[in-house]
Amino acid sequence: MTNFYLGIDVSKGYADFVLFDANKKPVMDSFQLDDTFPGHCSLYAILEDFLQRHPEATVYAALESTGGYENNWFNALCSFQASLNVHCARLNPCGVKNNSKAALNRIKTDPLSARDVAEYMIAHPDKVYFDQEDQFASLRKQAKFISILTKQRTQLFNQLETIIYSAYPDILTYCRDNTPDWVLSFLQQYPTAAHAAQAQVADVAKIPYVTKQKAQQLIHEAQNSVASATDETSAQLVSTIVGQIKQLNTTIKKQTKLLYDNCSLPEVELLKSFPGIGEYAAIVLMLHIQTVHRFPSVKKLCAYFGVHPVFNESGDASGLFRMSKQGNREVRHILFMAAFSGITHNPLIKEYYHRQLQKGLSGMAALGACMHKILRIIYGMLKSGQPFDPEIDKYNRENSKAYNKEKKQEGKQRRYQNFDNNAPVSRRQRQKRKEQSEPQSTSST
Repeated sequence: MTNFYLGIDVSKGYADFVLFDANKKPVMDSFQLDDTFPGHCSLYAILEDFLQRHPEATVYAALESTGGYENNWFNALCSFQASLNVHCARLNPCGVKNNSKAALNRIKTDPLSARDVAEYMIAHPDKVYFDQEDQFASLRKQAKFISILTKQRTQLFNQLETIIYSAYPDILTYCRDNTPDWVLSFLQQYPTAAHAAQAQVADVAKIPYVTKQKAQQLIHEAQNSVASATDETSAQLVSTIVGQIKQLNTTIKKQTKLLYDNCSLPEVELLKSFPGIGEYAAIVLMLHIQTVHRFPSVKKLCAYFGVHPVFNESGDASGLFRMSKQGNREVRHILFMAAFSGITHNPLIKEYYHRQLQKGLSGMAALGACMHKILRIIYGMLKSGQPFDPEIDKYNRENSKAYNKEKKQEGKQRRYQNFDNNAPVSRRQRQKRKEQSEPQSTSST
């Protein structure tokens, strides 16, 4: 059985292809095809002709994840598997880029990028996973769409507040925590204080959740308002923005309901048992995790979402610890909100947060540590299939302390030689060795 590697560099509307053998030697000249039906048919004909000439061959194809441009080519290659000995995989662009840097490649073109993809497959077969279907791809797009709509609504609310401050500042007293639906309906009919001052109590009371007493109060406040913007342009802006906000609210509710109906997973109910994680947050987490078996350890999961700490330590130099932030931003936002809610409503996270503050961490750094803690708990819940239980975490923490103490006493790094006082090390390294050589009781003191 002979293996060949098809590297694909995807661009908008077309892609470049290069076919290598196991020795990183091209077996045919690079070629380019358009992302159309004739282009896909041409790719099938090329692969079919090549496999007929090499009946014992297997073609491994790979392309980088480029935000959706690769989906058509990936699905086409998956469909070819019914009649051709072809396997396809998606690659992390970061790995391909770093592998190209390690090869000291300085020139970048589309054919050379396709070559980099093929070389990465050959050099790192353990990092490439073929024929993996992503069943949650469409649901992730829907969740992303809901996130975009929510951001647009927030922007409109901010713009509305700026205009209302001059057109009807008295109504802002009813919007301190959030903006109720009755306020939006009221502003759509009476966008400025001048309009509200001329309103009738009976007409205002027809708005849902507005009683006659509240209607009289609103009209009275409008008649004594200090609003400076009474022109029709401001009124038109308020009415238009409110209409867009109400339309976005309707769309977000509809899309969220569809997301809930299409993502009824048992893991979602499991994650909802953690105080601070609601239904939407649990769904988004599972759409990105997909299955916990993708991650052999909790460190892999934390690194996947960029929640793990990174630092630079070499010789005498040592950098500060910070969060990587290399993974999905939306998942980190959900973890941040879960940590922020947890320090108030979850005793376990609250205790862990204050413990980090006592160690000298700043408030934001302690929240980042809580995010890491929550993700570790989520990994344990999904791995064991058990709902959240603070006693399990306490038990695991005690076992971890005993393991770390035993591991520290082993001293694996210096197991072949103890510190030599005559070694020509720097002053900083000598001080560091002195601290490590002191008894544990002295160091703690």
